[in-house]
Amino acid sequence: MRIISGTMRGTKLFTLEGLDTRPTLDRVKEALFSKINNKLQDAIVLDLFAGSGALGLESLSRGAKKSYLCDSSYNAIKIINKNIEKTKTLDNIELLNCDYKKALEKIKNEDVKFDIIFLDPPYKTDFAEDSAKYIIESNLLNEEGIIIIETDDKEKVVKKLDKDILTITDIKRYGRVYLLFLRKVHN
Repeated sequence: MRIISGTMRGTKLFTLEGLDTRPTLDRVKEALFSKINNKLQDAIVLDLFAGSGALGLESLSRGAKKSYLCDSSYNAIKIINKNIEKTKTLDNIELLNCDYKKALEKIKNEDVKFDIIFLDPPYKTDFAEDSAKYIIESNLLNEEGIIIIETDDKEKVVKKLDKDILTITDIKRYGRVYLLFLRKVHN
């Protein structure tokens, strides 16, 4: 896995061994970042299920101001730390080693608002839908901010999203992976 574009282009990243995480494929990552590239300059980014930290680091490479990386796995945090050291991005990273609910609560208490939020939780969970709802209800997303969910079960996620507070602006498919782009509903 590598950083695709920007100031750290070509930097190879450390990844987690095993089947507990699935890195976002380069072609999916390229399409994703092509779509949001104009929103990255000076953005505050959250990668709530960070794994190796690749999405947050790619965001920094492309001009984001700060990336919050969260993962509950101690092994993931070790890999993220190695990637932060390799990319020399310590000053632009906030690293949280806790489950997503505790991370969102901590962020809410710090009164941080995000421009871009990546949600790529373990498949077969309701973590994406639950965290998206909490993010909107806790006012953690800027007015023009976007949430991007990566899933292999688009129908389940779409069905469970709270349509009163979230609207789907786009859905892209890459093989068995779907990217759902969401915004908060403006009343």
